Amino acid sequence: MSYAALAGLFLLVPLAVLVLAVVRRRPGRRWWLTTAVTLAGLLVLTVVFDTVMIATDLFRFAEDDLLGIRLGLAPLEDLAWPLAAGLLLPALWLLLTPQEEE
Repeated sequence: MSYAALAGLFLLVPLAVLVLAVVRRRPGRRWWLTTAVTLAGLLVLTVVFDTVMIATDLFRFAEDDLLGIRLGLAPLEDLAWPLAAGLLLPALWLLLTPQEEE
């Protein structure tokens, strides 16, 4: 199985939870902005630190299983994990916190 296929399968649950949370709770602009800024930070940090770890040869990827797109030295597929966390955790927070009465 390629890294992209594994990443795609891994992202199914976070995306499903996100859709459920958005449909049920209808978050406002502030929630979306906060989630987007969090995601951007996680992705940038992942690219930076993965690049450093790959450059120092802490780990390697099987090149045949990669798409070939890299940001720094980090393969694109490696961004699935912070993307999943950045989508799943805010969606769970949205679903599990009591709704404010208006």
